[in-house]
Amino acid sequence: MTTSRTGLNPPPAGIPASTSRRMRSIRLALLGLGVLLLAWGAFVMFDSVRLTRIPGVALWIAAAIVLHDAILAPIVFAFGIALRRAGRRVTGTVIAIVQGAIVVGSIVSLIAVPTLVAKNFAPANPTVLPLNYGLNLAIFWLLLALVTVGLSVWAFLRWRSPVEAFPDDSGR
Repeated sequence: MTTSRTGLNPPPAGIPASTSRRMRSIRLALLGLGVLLLAWGAFVMFDSVRLTRIPGVALWIAAAIVLHDAILAPIVFAFGIALRRAGRRVTGTVIAIVQGAIVVGSIVSLIAVPTLVAKNFAPANPTVLPLNYGLNLAIFWLLLALVTVGLSVWAFLRWRSPVEAFPDDSGR
């Protein structure tokens, strides 16, 4: 096995080599920015959250990761696979629209679920959580589905019937 001029082994066949100095610099800058943002977030959390609340925050973060990895990501992946199995009848744009709608709907649902739960444990004051959050979430999902179908049909029809750049001159 030969080594490149950088001293690293060449990438396996079929995988492009990204060895330019500019790309490495960009990656290192993004990595450094990510580490700085994580450190800033940890500082703000420990500075503004009582120490007795940190386990609850850690549990919330762990639950968000589990919900994403165990529920949201597999659903989006399954829809993508199902739509791709439809063959050439469904474009990548339609797949992206559906997957985007699932992600948006899931995020809104994850934000709304705590209010649904809190409504059951709310104090007797009706002004604390005044809305019907379950109905609002159902209406949101209905509207999201309608917009998704509309955008998907539009993208599909746009793909199926391309606009001709030049009209047919055979009738002259």
